[in-house]
Amino acid sequence: MVDTVNRKDTPADARLVGAVDHDIREDAFPIKGWDHVRYYVGNARQAAHYYSTAFGMTLFAYRGPEQGFREHAEYALKSGGVTFVIAGGVTADAEATRHYAVHGDGVIEVALEVPDVDANYKHAVAQGAIAIEEPHDLTDEHGTIRRAVIGTYGETRNVLIDRSGYTGPFMPGFVKAEPMVAPPEKRFFQAIDHVVGNVELGKMREWVGYYERVMGFTNIVEFVEDAIATEYSALMSKVVANGNRKIKFPINEPAEGKKKSQIDEYLEFYGGPGVQHIALATSDILAAVDAMRERGVEFLEAPDAYYEDAEMRERIGEVRVPIEELQKRRVLVDRDEDGYMLQIFTKPQQDRPTMFYEIIERHGSLSFGKGNFKALFEALEKEQAKRGNL
Repeated sequence: MVDTVNRKDTPADARLVGAVDHDIREDAFPIKGWDHVRYYVGNARQAAHYYSTAFGMTLFAYRGPEQGFREHAEYALKSGGVTFVIAGGVTADAEATRHYAVHGDGVIEVALEVPDVDANYKHAVAQGAIAIEEPHDLTDEHGTIRRAVIGTYGETRNVLIDRSGYTGPFMPGFVKAEPMVAPPEKRFFQAIDHVVGNVELGKMREWVGYYERVMGFTNIVEFVEDAIATEYSALMSKVVANGNRKIKFPINEPAEGKKKSQIDEYLEFYGGPGVQHIALATSDILAAVDAMRERGVEFLEAPDAYYEDAEMRERIGEVRVPIEELQKRRVLVDRDEDGYMLQIFTKPQQDRPTMFYEIIERHGSLSFGKGNFKALFEALEKEQAKRGNL
């Protein structure tokens, strides 16, 4: 059988994230799909409650001192095929405690499910990957997970996981947990579309080359500073992806501008490179935005002029909902040769102006909303100005 899709996905989910047909057996570094994203935060219990309440995620597993893991409390939450692990330090010298002191809340691990951890790790290291943890087994009464870790920009790690021999709730040591709040009747999102990293000026090409060499990814999109710029600030970005395009890593670096860009602000407040935002795919962005706003999530707001622009309306053409409905919610829309997509961005989800989220609904489009960059940047700069960081 050709393994072209994530075990958690249906064909509809594959279309949801713009995946394409591809036999991963052709890859030197085959990937089945996203496994989970792990965060280090200042208060894991409260953060898990926030993601349960505001993002409609469901707590399903827990690991902490009660299970003999003395340094961290870890809460595993899911929404469809999306799994977040929210970890906080229980002791002053825990890794999460130190990480939080430097960076604030942020992503420490982006985990990928692979068919053969040892083969992937061997290939990666041979190609110059940053070796952090060699392949090893994690075992409990539910079976065994094979795991290895390689480094990427900043302190971020890519974890390689094979969970084909495991039947427990999540990972060895985790126990089943009851939801913190009643799950919503309909989930707000169900898949990860892409994970975006911010790196220092002059480092973007280095990390693009790293993913091309270590994981065999392809540079599928490139945006130069003229394409992503306003009067005041700019950035440059490249997108690398695996063969089936399910795993996509856009990488941004700042470009020279009259004032401080959003990338510069991130690097300053995060204390270095890291994950800037995660795009979460939904089949109904209007319902998702309505529900998340009702639960207190704040979104960036595009100006009315964006929706009233005749050239934009002509370029976009007909989409599944009237432009007026998108305008009411400040949802952006863009079209390419393959179709169109709807997207909106949250404000930062912690006190530092660092990490945020994108909610995206694809209708054939494989793009990243190039036509929306100007409106998005203006909205971001408006928020930067409020913070005194522009």
